[in-house]
Amino acid sequence: MSVKYDSIGIGYNRTRRADTYLLKRIYENLSPDSSGLYLDIGCGTGNYTHGLHQAGLRMVGIDPSETMLKIASVANNDISWLWGEAENTGLENASVHGAVATLTIHHWPNLERGFSEINRVLRKSGRIVIFTSTPEQMEGYWLNHYFPVMMKSSIDQMPTLSKVTSALESAGISWVSCEKYSVKPDLQDLFLYCGKDNPDLYFDPAIRQGISSFSSLANAVEVEAGLRQLKDDVISGKVKEVIESFENDLGDYLFIMGQKKD
Repeated sequence: MSVKYDSIGIGYNRTRRADTYLLKRIYENLSPDSSGLYLDIGCGTGNYTHGLHQAGLRMVGIDPSETMLKIASVANNDISWLWGEAENTGLENASVHGAVATLTIHHWPNLERGFSEINRVLRKSGRIVIFTSTPEQMEGYWLNHYFPVMMKSSIDQMPTLSKVTSALESAGISWVSCEKYSVKPDLQDLFLYCGKDNPDLYFDPAIRQGISSFSSLANAVEVEAGLRQLKDDVISGKVKEVIESFENDLGDYLFIMGQKKD
């Protein structure tokens, strides 16, 4: 994963910023103690780490991409930025009060080992807030109409909700709750389904570069053909029919909250 994100990390912050609404929900679901230390695992360039720091939390950000960590440290040297992986953070036992994992668990080689490591470093009753998407939700993205092969590759790497909750429980972390999230028109973090209501966003190469599905999983020929068809459908208005045909009530992404067992 580090090689993938070393490449994506170049220019990443031009399109990937901490979204105000998502940051607020992460903070509120974390139920933090302002005196505690909190871990952002798979922090990338540290946008959400920095946002939580600005909200008053002491943060440590861990990521396997040295390129992204360098970018993060330049932006905020008041945060501890450490090289590490979900399965091996290098932190001491019971050293953090809570953890956040934003659009990262699908990159972990082993969910059980990752959550076991987080359980090890969490203090008693510490919370974890996960922001992710499930295969079922992603099957409802209209992107499937234009980029079916890319989307299948993206969907195949996503763990199901049942797999996530099972892995949490096996690691000693109780499932607390889930919260659906549907992409909002003013989304500031331009991740995969950022163009749900604004297809024109996908015509911007910088936006596609910041999305791993486009920059790492996609076939260039399919992307070019899909963009041509999307452009034609935007011009003709047909894209509205395509978007409407994928409407559902599953939500586009999901917050999953867990808590270390006593």
